[in-house]
Amino acid sequence: MFKFKVNPYRPGAGLAPIYLAGRDEEIENVSQIFDALNMNIPTQSIVFSGLRGVGKTVLLNKLQRIAEDKDVFCQYIEIEDSNDFISKIAACSQLFLRKVSAKEKFKNLIQKPLDALKSLVVSFDPNENTFSLSVQERELYQTNNLTQSMTEVLTAIGETAYKAKTPLCFFIDKMQYMKQTELGSLIAALHRTNQLGYPIMVIGAGLPKISKMLSDEKSYSERLFMYKIVGSLNREQSERAIKIPAQQMNIDYTDEAVDTITDITKGYPFFIQQLCQIVFQNVDHSPINRKDVDDNINEFFETLDTGFFKVRYERCSEKDKIFIFAMVKCGELPCTISDVAKNMDKKVSSISTIRAQLISKGIIYPVRYKELDFTVPEFDGFIKRLDEYQQWCDEQ
Repeated sequence: MFKFKVNPYRPGAGLAPIYLAGRDEEIENVSQIFDALNMNIPTQSIVFSGLRGVGKTVLLNKLQRIAEDKDVFCQYIEIEDSNDFISKIAACSQLFLRKVSAKEKFKNLIQKPLDALKSLVVSFDPNENTFSLSVQERELYQTNNLTQSMTEVLTAIGETAYKAKTPLCFFIDKMQYMKQTELGSLIAALHRTNQLGYPIMVIGAGLPKISKMLSDEKSYSERLFMYKIVGSLNREQSERAIKIPAQQMNIDYTDEAVDTITDITKGYPFFIQQLCQIVFQNVDHSPINRKDVDDNINEFFETLDTGFFKVRYERCSEKDKIFIFAMVKCGELPCTISDVAKNMDKKVSSISTIRAQLISKGIIYPVRYKELDFTVPEFDGFIKRLDEYQQWCDEQ
């Protein structure tokens, strides 16, 4: 029977842990960038990239709270397959203009950006600073005006931010789901606002492929953005992530227990939270030792298999799954596309479409030229535990 007790570990999508380990340098550097933004000093935008479960969303949320404490106007945008970026950034721009117009002396600043928003919307009420999205919005993507419209909006917003001394930062999560046209328009608009010296920036996060998406869209994006990789935690950082949350419950871990948890989780923050939550729930003494951890490893993998891994696997078609099986059969990751084709007994050209679909779904990503890996840490281990995979291997 499940016995409830207060648990200091918080595995979940974007849930902030009690102690955010290993991100001190990023937090300090970005905090100083917000100071520069408040001084109307133009700054590069930032993109954090990394595998699933490394804490990109948690980091974005932490930085947003810091920005708000420094009086930077912030808006969080999460990109989803079904919802477009344009409508969301237009709505965020509206909220910014409402804030500015709340001060009588700045009301005269909002008409120009409202006029710029006309290229993205069909109607608005200047008195209430509201608008409705165009039912013909789809046609916008089929024209060459999106970049121009986005640039006009962001430069007008940026000019307002400059004159009102109210810097603006858009936090954009899951950037890998942005359409290329939307991404290109955003890059061009940011480039122009930087040239004009306006206090507006973007802090984004996405899977590893986002860096290539940005550079493929605009060559100058490498100068427009600072690219930061969010990876796994080292031994010292992992120890803090493991021990500090439990200390408020007067629970400690032996060094051997910490080593075991770090080895099993490979230092990935989500895995640490998940394993420690299970161990903490099932152990009633302190310090927690290596045997306590060993006794809960099976439950840890069962939890990952039925949740974290399975939900992504079930998004795959049968052809996708065969491609994934062939990747795992390579033995060592990342693997080359030619080795995958060999394991599938097909030509490279015949599996390129499946490769592209899996990248689009966020299941795999290109590591280096013609090399592939999974966006989910330890996903290959999950595949190896599947009966379907074993059956496929037997048939080869």
